[in-house]
Amino acid sequence: MRRHLVLALPVVLVLSVLAARWIPRDGTTPPLAPEPAEASAVAAPIAAPASPARVSEIVHVQPRETLLTLLRRVGLDGRSAHALVQRLKDAGLKPRAIRARDPVELQRDAAGAIVALNYAPSAWQRFEGRAVNGEWRAQRVDVQPEIRVELREGRIEQSLWDAVESGAVDAQTILDLVGIFESDFDFASDAQPGDSFRLLVESRYADGKFVEVGRILAARYAAGDERLIGVAFEVGGRLNYYGPEGESLKKTFLRSPLQFTRISSGFTHRRPHPVLGGVRPHLAIDYAAPTGTPVWAVADATVESAGRKGGNGIQIRLRHRSGYKTYYNHLSRVARGIRPGVRVQQKAVIGYVGSTGLSTGPHLDYRVSVNGRFVNPLGERFLPGDPVPAARRAEFSSHAQRLLAQLDAMAAPAAPAAPAAPTASMSTSQAER
Repeated sequence: MRRHLVLALPVVLVLSVLAARWIPRDGTTPPLAPEPAEASAVAAPIAAPASPARVSEIVHVQPRETLLTLLRRVGLDGRSAHALVQRLKDAGLKPRAIRARDPVELQRDAAGAIVALNYAPSAWQRFEGRAVNGEWRAQRVDVQPEIRVELREGRIEQSLWDAVESGAVDAQTILDLVGIFESDFDFASDAQPGDSFRLLVESRYADGKFVEVGRILAARYAAGDERLIGVAFEVGGRLNYYGPEGESLKKTFLRSPLQFTRISSGFTHRRPHPVLGGVRPHLAIDYAAPTGTPVWAVADATVESAGRKGGNGIQIRLRHRSGYKTYYNHLSRVARGIRPGVRVQQKAVIGYVGSTGLSTGPHLDYRVSVNGRFVNPLGERFLPGDPVPAARRAEFSSHAQRLLAQLDAMAAPAAPAAPAAPTASMSTSQAER
């Protein structure tokens, strides 16, 4: 018994000391130790504080300013400016291509130092410069266009340019429209107030923002009772335009030697001559246009003559196949390289509108002859181009039906009532490709 008491005494003393250390002096009960899970949460590392927010600003390139001088102007020291420009050049930027008024985005840190630069020479390409550990790094970012199929439509009041001025379409789309039907329709003489058009186009977007109109997929032009229809279709790797039955819209001759302008005098055998007086035959079409307007060959040809020709002023005469010749009179000058014997292709610029010879103002006097007999250029039926190959006719038929149905379906998109729009208005509806 005594032995057991001797052994237990040290244990009691140890427990007493521990109890004295852990029991608060105010007699309250100490809190329980946290559960293991809670202990783990308390021990988790603390997130690093967020870096100071950067401030962005847009500066514009000034006239005769280089990227280097712009960087110096906004506060970058010479050494850093040269280093950044060199990194951007290594990434593919061509400093000489930077134009006045181009925007450049800069980012500054909390101390006001430039730490980043963004420059986009186009919607499809962007250059980024970043300061990393005291050194500049740069990269080129290529933006892939998002293609949306949309509708563009307009109505003519005075000319096709009404649609451009109203914002219905851009100028290039109008020129593309004219190019589709230029072999069958002379927009300089045949277009009239009240005509209308509808186009199914590929619109190109970058980062969700509209940039430009691309290809015309289908087109319909209404001129009085006449309906012109064109469908884009690739043959031999080249995009061509065909009618609904697969007939080519491209003819061996264009209807007009100029991009569409206004026509001033039609083909007639009885017309008062503006200079010589009296009634004289006028076997030509006169196109009023500013001096210097490019004149192109209406078809592939060989130059027969180029120079002054009496009252016709400066004249170019072209020889085409099947006995056709075309005459371009009252030019201001002949295009470089145009001389007798030279071969020219359709739409090659051969001269420029002027008022030389017996002329009362700048215009192009355009004539066509067949086997020595002058004919009305607007009434002559020229040979058509090649149709869709027979082996692909079924494929084209399905393709054309789909696009034209899409054009019809998108012609009157559902939209809430809106204030009256300009006569040449734009409807934009996205559809699945």
